[in-house]
Amino acid sequence: MKFSSHFVSVLSALLLLSACGSVTSDPTYEDKTHEERYKNGSLVSDEGGWAILGGGKEKKTAENVGLGVNGFLWRASLDTVSFMPIASADPFGGTILTDWYSTPGASNERTKVNIIIRDRELTANGVKVSVFRQKKSSKGAWEDASVAASTATSIENAILTRARQIRLAQKQFN
Repeated sequence: MKFSSHFVSVLSALLLLSACGSVTSDPTYEDKTHEERYKNGSLVSDEGGWAILGGGKEKKTAENVGLGVNGFLWRASLDTVSFMPIASADPFGGTILTDWYSTPGASNERTKVNIIIRDRELTANGVKVSVFRQKKSSKGAWEDASVAASTATSIENAILTRARQIRLAQKQFN
């Protein structure tokens, strides 16, 4: 009995699939040209959209293969904060969030960094860094502490410098 019920199920599925073969498209339908379809930039097109697995006619480089953001900035950001534990990294959204990190000499102070890569191009405003700092109070609780405004800018500059180094190194090998 079990064999016949499986046989009937498979046969029914095959009949349904074979019926789909006779469906044809309307020959009078005028398809838009590629430029007309994507002139405003589609989220899933090769032009101006997401490059989930690379794609398109563009040359595949570390800058655009498989990432939703600039590959050089992504790699440079990871390199720059590689000494800190990474809590979350999303290459499609372009966010890197570190966990709290204390230097070996200052266990009563800890730092956390959030990096957002905002662009697919290697530009100075393509990366945004936020730095958070906490100090341990006399009661042992962590309390927020101020961070110098230049700290985030220094990290952004370090990321941009590293991204340029990676880009130049790649160009030497191509």
